[in-house]
Formats: sequence, C-alpha cells, structure tokens
Amino acid sequence: MYYMEQPLKKSSQKPSYVWDKNLFTARTVLIFGEISMDIAKAVTGQLMALAHESIEPIKVIINSPGGHVESGDTIHDMLRFIDCKVNVIGTGWVASAGALIYLGVPKAQRYSLPNTRFLLHQPSGGMFGQASDVEIQAREIAKMKTRLNKLISEETGVSVEKITQDTDRDYWLSAEEAKDYGVVGSIIHTITDMV
Repeated sequence: MYYMEQPLKKSSQKPSYVWDKNLFTARTVLIFGEISMDIAKAVTGQLMALAHESIEPIKVIINSPGGHVESGDTIHDMLRFIDCKVNVIGTGWVASAGALIYLGVPKAQRYSLPNTRFLLHQPSGGMFGQASDVEIQAREIAKMKTRLNKLISEETGVSVEKITQDTDRDYWLSAEEAKDYGVVGSIIHTITDMV
C-alpha cells in the first residue's frame, strides 16, 4: 500500500502533540480500546486537568470492548468526582467495563451515535491457584456481579431482577434498544444534536 507523506501544515511540533493539544482545547477525552490501569490513569489525568482549567462541559467519547473492571470503576467514579458537567458519547461498541464508564454520568448526558452497539454482561475472571484461593476469587466475582447489577439498575431504571437475568449471558443492544432500556439518553447524528 502506498501512502503519501505530506504534512497538512508546516509545523515543528509532532502531530500527536498537536492532536492532543487540540483535543484538550476542545475539552474532549477519547476512551478507545481495552480498559486498563494505564487507560484509567491517562483518562483520570485528562479529566482532572480539564476540570482544573475550566468548569466548562467535557465530552468523553467511548469505543471500548471493556476490560479491567476496577479500572472502569476508577473512570466511572472520576466522571462523578470532578465538578464539571461531562457528556459521554458512545460510538462503535460500548461493552462491559466500557458500559460501566458510560453509565458514570446522568442519563440526560449519555449520548449515542446511531450505529453504536452496547454489551452488558456479568464479570468474568480467570481463576487459578489453590482451591481456597479459587473459592475466594469466586466469592469476589459474585460480589462484583451483584454490585454491577445494582449500579446498572440504578442508572437505567430497570429492576435488579431483570438486569440479573439479562446479564447472565452477553446482552447486546443496538443504540435504539439501549435507549429503550435506559442506558442511552439520546441518539444523535451530529454534534449539534447535543443539548
């Protein structure tokens, strides 16, 4: 494949620096890919820096297959911790720990692009080691499942019983279905559709 390397404009700055700077100026945080401790640290840092800079609203765009639940918890809690309004926009897919992050803001501030898919499911873990350690891990996963189902219920208005039943296996939702379920506040087509 042939790529033409022509700069869009003359600059002594590295393109990624310009891109990051423009995103910061636009008060936009991107969460793309697997949720990890590194992603949680980067996103937390960006949110704290933006909140320090101004109380103007922040946009968080999410496209994630999920990942480490506690890292998702960190970002979810940080969205509530800072004193700026945060709008989240789902695109591509918002799955598992990505959905946990998405639910970190009030429903009116949760937007989805039309072709986004959402996935809710119970947490899983790779258990190994001595039988007593496996038993402890299984108890912790069960507690996490209960906590996450309660959180999803509180954020969607769907009963804990239904959430528990639905998330027993992978529960896929289109943007429209996610809106009906209470995950999504509004489906938007352009940025001007945001309130």
